[in-house]
Amino acid sequence: MFGLTKKIGIDLGTATILVYEKGKGIILKEPSVVAIEKGTKKVLAVGEEARRMLGRTPGNIVAIRPLREGVIADFEITEIMLKHFISKVCGRYSFAKPLIMVCVPVNVTGVEQRAVIEAAMQVGAKKAFLIEEPLAAAIGAGLPIHEPCGSMVVDIGGGTCDIAVISLGGIVVSESLRIAGDKFDEAIIRFVKSKYNLMIGERTAEEVKIAIGTAHLDVKEDFTYDVRGRDIMSGLPKNISITPEETYEALYEPVRSILSSVKRVLEQTPPELASDIIDKGLVLTGGGAMLRGLDRLLSEETGIPVVLAEDAMSCVALGTGMALENLDYLHDSLISNHRSLGRGY
Repeated sequence: MFGLTKKIGIDLGTATILVYEKGKGIILKEPSVVAIEKGTKKVLAVGEEARRMLGRTPGNIVAIRPLREGVIADFEITEIMLKHFISKVCGRYSFAKPLIMVCVPVNVTGVEQRAVIEAAMQVGAKKAFLIEEPLAAAIGAGLPIHEPCGSMVVDIGGGTCDIAVISLGGIVVSESLRIAGDKFDEAIIRFVKSKYNLMIGERTAEEVKIAIGTAHLDVKEDFTYDVRGRDIMSGLPKNISITPEETYEALYEPVRSILSSVKRVLEQTPPELASDIIDKGLVLTGGGAMLRGLDRLLSEETGIPVVLAEDAMSCVALGTGMALENLDYLHDSLISNHRSLGRGY
């Protein structure tokens, strides 16, 4: 039925949007940021160009991240952003409506589901599907989700951490935590402000996290990282150096919240599936999962082998694309804009 229709998978991330096209793989990866003019709401930039404006715009321009904690916070701006990216993929004047699949956090509400589906339909989808992020991440990481055995995935993105145990193509136990990469950045901002009386922005905090952020004290880094910001007392620019040990202290609370959620999911997992997970291990996906020492910490605290997926950042987008290519096979695991997906895709 949809043989010649363009099929597009979208990882609608809080920090980054990745777009997958059937037959081509991941063809677009850009920040989820839109820069608009305040009074007229005229769109000035989208994606990477808009991200460079974060924290650096004059009074009449505002750089917005329309997705917060994994869901749409500003529907109008999200629609503009999706239209921009889909026109880049499909061509501005394309008349062929694509089939679109978008991933959403696990346990997302019905209202939030409808908002994402409506956004996809508004930008010209022929039909829209939703897939839960941990399921997409597991597919993208190459886990055998349709086999009668337990697979566990922890997907840490920008806005949410989704933890799930999967068997026979469905999610058996899951938990979604609105603590992920963005909360890591906020924790670093608070720490630097509290310890050094220095105000830094989101971009600087993210750079610190990527450069020296650590979740485990035994992950040794022998260098410091220079951080520039504004001194709260004098109001003047100031430069400090921070160490990996300080990032461990800053990130302790959000990392422990994720660890507690992983333990809760394991406690609720049926014994047979828990046995499979002990044998096969737990797979980490998402950009937030790349935090140094996080795999080691989870392994030590749970007693289960923990593996970081090969292309952790792209697993959800890859899985979304693979699910698109197997719509009939996965129909029971998807949410559609129609009441029933039917068969024959």
